[in-house]
Amino acid sequence: MRTLLQQTRSSDRYQRILDAALQVFSQRGYRDASVDDIAGTAQTSKGGVYFHFPNKEAIFLALLQRTATRLLEKIEEAVAVADDPLAKADAALLTVLRTFARHRALARLFMVEALGAGREFHQRMAEVRNDFTMIIKRHLDSAVEEGVIEPIDTEIAARSWFGSLNEVITQWILSGRPKQLEDAYAVLRVFLLRSVGIQEPFPYMGQKR
Repeated sequence: MRTLLQQTRSSDRYQRILDAALQVFSQRGYRDASVDDIAGTAQTSKGGVYFHFPNKEAIFLALLQRTATRLLEKIEEAVAVADDPLAKADAALLTVLRTFARHRALARLFMVEALGAGREFHQRMAEVRNDFTMIIKRHLDSAVEEGVIEPIDTEIAARSWFGSLNEVITQWILSGRPKQLEDAYAVLRVFLLRSVGIQEPFPYMGQKR
């Protein structure tokens, strides 16, 4: 039976490998990164990496899972303190924008450079997108139940919201526009609210939250 100390060391090394993988993948891209690079950056042996992960793709999938879990936790924390269903959806939107704005290399890694990461990665990405979409749907459902918005197909609306958000972030990564990702929030928010029947005026150019 493994001792508690061995389990703690193993867990620490697992997280250290993922931290190193994030650094290596962000710097070299998925295709050009190697297990040797990750082992070197994690200051462990190649065998130490293979103890936890059978290959590079498994490391990438674990990194994706950790990143998605942390972002979902941040979203849930943000929506927990919001007052009403639309405010909760609003909080989720702003949390995603702010998180990606602070971690542009990470956003680029998963949303742009990972296109050749394999079928399993794309399947997991689809699951992650669905997880985020279902959060939006849950709060839109509550908005309908509370009479804040008219009854609509909330799944289609939620997928449209997520798609709009995904496109804004992807274009920011590729083109650098807007210069600050959070600058997209004011217009995007009004656009999304109008899509569910909430009429709010668009902000003046340059107006930020």
